[in-house]
Amino acid sequence: MRKIEMVDIRTQYLRLKPEIDHAISEVLESSAFIKGPAVDSFRKELSDYLSISHVIPCANGTDALQVALMALDLKPGDEVITANFTFISTVEVLVLLKLKPVLVDVDPLTFNIDPDKIEQAVTPRTRAIIPVHLFGQPADMHRIQKIAGEHGLFVIEDNAQSLGSYYIDSDGKSKMAGTIGTSGTTSFFPTKPLACYGDGGALMTSDPYLAEKMEMIVNHGSRIKYHNDIIGVNSRLDTLQAAILRVNLRNLDDYISRRRQAADYYHNHLGGNLRIGLPKTGKGGTHIYHQYTILLDPEVRDRIREGLKEKGIPSMVYYPVPLSQQKAFTFAGYRTGEFPVTEKLCQSVLSLPLHTEMDEEQLDYICTHLLNLLKHE
Repeated sequence: MRKIEMVDIRTQYLRLKPEIDHAISEVLESSAFIKGPAVDSFRKELSDYLSISHVIPCANGTDALQVALMALDLKPGDEVITANFTFISTVEVLVLLKLKPVLVDVDPLTFNIDPDKIEQAVTPRTRAIIPVHLFGQPADMHRIQKIAGEHGLFVIEDNAQSLGSYYIDSDGKSKMAGTIGTSGTTSFFPTKPLACYGDGGALMTSDPYLAEKMEMIVNHGSRIKYHNDIIGVNSRLDTLQAAILRVNLRNLDDYISRRRQAADYYHNHLGGNLRIGLPKTGKGGTHIYHQYTILLDPEVRDRIREGLKEKGIPSMVYYPVPLSQQKAFTFAGYRTGEFPVTEKLCQSVLSLPLHTEMDEEQLDYICTHLLNLLKHE
């Protein structure tokens, strides 16, 4: 049996080696490493894939979030509501821009931000909501957009983990995650659904004014070289990564299909065990399984993880500590017990290996040993 990896980038590369190597060699031969033609080609192809008018490539997903916020001209002290159960970058950029992060709890089934909690957190200082489309599926965008509309708020979708998933509204219309709010952001980190072989990111919007401003911000606040109209940053997607992304974008639907097949195997083989909470798909959403995250009793979670490790099965805990309890955010004054769902999830979640290159032998090995470990607990 091939070694089990959480994400098997090498095997995926070997399967696509001729395409990837050709794309890289074209860039090397042209030596157009910054703003080369592959960047604009990728921009257009991703725009077409997402059915959105404007895509702005940038250096990474964290920059994408920061640029999206900078483009809205928010003022220091303005409040932005987001989920407590997410990676630090979602809130990190708020603090760097002197905005006030307002953390709320998440839905216990989907792990995505709870719209009821958003509604309760809105104040006269609230200016924006950042829903995080976690683990491969969109948040409840119908409710979130409704709340935003009622209060005149911006919505920035953090879509680093769910690019390729759809949200189907109550009227039956479907839109891709990241294209529904004021703007969307994503990351192309090597483990992401659409990935490059380094850092990369992008912003998406249907607003031409915002798109132009974002384009300026990522380029030192400039439309014309050496003429800087606003304060910006230096955040470029380099040409080599864009060339790799073009290949991976052509294969993205196949990648999603492969992820779903692996998830179906887990569903079918683990679903009969009442001690395992399987991933749930929210109403109106589709799931691409960036992570396959199960729930276990907090008393056994870490022992099960150690037992899997002894059998050569990697696993991860996303996320072990709520943002509200991170040392970096002690200034916010949150107390233990304020976020019961998030706090319980941090003690219960376990992500199993899931990627595009998994085979049935590996999946069977994982399921067999997981069930056997639980039997002896």
